[in-house]
Order: sequence, then structure tokens, then C-alpha cells
Amino acid sequence: MARLLSAFPLFGILLCLSGCLATPVANTGGPGSITVPNTNAWAIATAARNVFANYGYTPGPGSFPNSLSFERSAGSFGRLMFGSYGTTTTFRVRVQMNAIPGTSDIRLVPRVSRVTNAGEAGFESDTKMMSLWAGQFGPILRDIKNQAANAGPGF
Repeated sequence: MARLLSAFPLFGILLCLSGCLATPVANTGGPGSITVPNTNAWAIATAARNVFANYGYTPGPGSFPNSLSFERSAGSFGRLMFGSYGTTTTFRVRVQMNAIPGTSDIRLVPRVSRVTNAGEAGFESDTKMMSLWAGQFGPILRDIKNQAANAGPGF
């Protein structure tokens, strides 16, 4: 009987892992994630540059066509919460572009980081923020979706 009871935790772990591995790409990403239908990476990049610029973000280091990156200096509240003497604080959002297999749709997944001394070689420090921070990028990604949707699969 004790042997049977010891198998239950293992069964529970395997059940959880099998559920995680079976989640379709179209439903992944967490808060703020969105699927852009019938598009390509170039259309998304063009729309993202326009939309993020409207919100005060500048392009940051990215690895196109897998992701795009945008950053903005922290405001007074951000400097108060995360800054320290002699360092600058920047918020960077990296938008991962995940192609959905069998379609020409792309899933946009935002990841937010707090960066101190952004752009200073050897002194830049990147700290990932909780996924809840990514939820605030939902409206921005919806604007990107509206501009980039139905652009076609491209080349």
C-alpha cells in the first residue's frame, strides 16, 4: 500500500508535464501575448517600429526574425523603485515572434526586463521582470496586430 501511495506524486508530476507539452503554440505566451493572422516577420517589424515609437520606445538589441526589442528610460516612479545612485534604469521589452506551425500566423510574446546602464558595454545589467509586467503591452501588441494582420506570408 505504501508503494502505491508513493507512486501518486510521480503520476501527478507526469500528468502536469504532459499537459504543458501538449499546449498549442497559439495559446502560449502568458499575459499580453497575441496572435497576428496571415502575416510575416517583416510586416510585424514595420508595424512594431511605428507603434512602439508612438508610445515613446526606441529600438533596442534584438535578433530579427526571432525577436524584436524596444526600450524606454524609466520615469520618475521607475527610478524611485528600481534606480540607484549613479546608474540609469531602462525598461526593455523583447517581443518574441513564434511562427504557428501549419499556418502563416505569428504569435507575439512580450518579455519585460529592467536594465541598468543600458548600452554601456561591460556595465549593462539585465533583470527579468515577472510575467505580469508583460500584460501592460497588450494594447501595444493589439495595435501591431491591426497594422500587420493579413499582410500575407511574405518571402
